Amino acid sequence: MRISSDIVTALAVALLTTAAFAQSPAQPPQSDGPLEAVGRWFSDSFASIGSHFREAEQGVTKFGNEAGVAAKKTGTAVKDAADAVTKLPTTRVLAGHQKCTVSANGAPDCHDAADRLCKRRGFASGQTVDITSARECPLQVTLGQREARLGECKNVTFVSRAMCQ
Repeated sequence: MRISSDIVTALAVALLTTAAFAQSPAQPPQSDGPLEAVGRWFSDSFASIGSHFREAEQGVTKFGNEAGVAAKKTGTAVKDAADAVTKLPTTRVLAGHQKCTVSANGAPDCHDAADRLCKRRGFASGQTVDITSARECPLQVTLGQREARLGECKNVTFVSRAMCQ
């Protein structure tokens, strides 16, 4: 059995009217008839409902504004994270052995070595992940067959792993 929306609305109004009269404080008798009292009750009820809807609308608007502010604040962080994630599939950490150049102050400069290691493998650029230092001598010195001469052995540094893109 289907009940039409008009019947449901009429029943709801009747129940609300009964409940409102049961809860309303006693008012002094007025000279208005019952129809005027019902009309006044409807006017007061609709005004009250309208007030509740306006308050709800203001709450939703405030929530929307606050959500917008929060989204703007996190927008930059989200964009940066998305950019980093999109680069991950094209980034690889490769192992290798690329000698670092020696800078003017005698320290190893491995930036170019990382680039060369990555470019040899088909990537555009590279950054140093791990470096290794070792003492490089002729094979006979390393095997202990003879003593090293002055300046014959050198300390070398090389890139052993690089992050390539």
